[in-house]
Amino acid sequence: MTDSVGATRRSSEVTKGVILAAARERFAADGYERATIRAIARDAEIDPSMVMRYFGNKEGLFAAASEFELRIPELGALPGKHVGAVLVSHFLDRWEQDDVLTALLRVGVTNAAGAERMQEILRGQIAPVAAGVCPDPAQAPQRAALVASQILGMAMARYVLRIPAAVEMDREEIVAWLAPTVQRYLTAEVP
Repeated sequence: MTDSVGATRRSSEVTKGVILAAARERFAADGYERATIRAIARDAEIDPSMVMRYFGNKEGLFAAASEFELRIPELGALPGKHVGAVLVSHFLDRWEQDDVLTALLRVGVTNAAGAERMQEILRGQIAPVAAGVCPDPAQAPQRAALVASQILGMAMARYVLRIPAAVEMDREEIVAWLAPTVQRYLTAEVP
């Protein structure tokens, strides 16, 4: 469908999708502070007023663009001793397959809204995993925080700061180093 000046018109869902894709790329490249509605609109080839119409403001756009499902595998059927290795492998896959997660990490360390968004994702998606495998579900929030410290620490070193030694490690090395620690955080008795 085209409008009176010959430009292609998109449905509102398609338009929102195009805006969100442009926003994710811009937030990943520039971070939250430097990304602008105007630049995102230019990337999406749309008027900035349309971005505001759909998302209200930059914070609303960021919240929508940073919706992220970690897609943590079901761990209930696994022998308990393999949970750490499965989670570390899974997170390596997620970091390597989706720039949105890396963008969220970058924004999370420089912006309060980004930090809050990362906290929501981790609290909502890692804490239930911890509750399902730890000896005392009341400890799940602390255990999830410890797991996040390992996962986010490696992600920061490997994908954001690009520390050569972290980048050069292969997946098997990373899993071998991190999995026992993640496993301990999730399943060991309290020290």
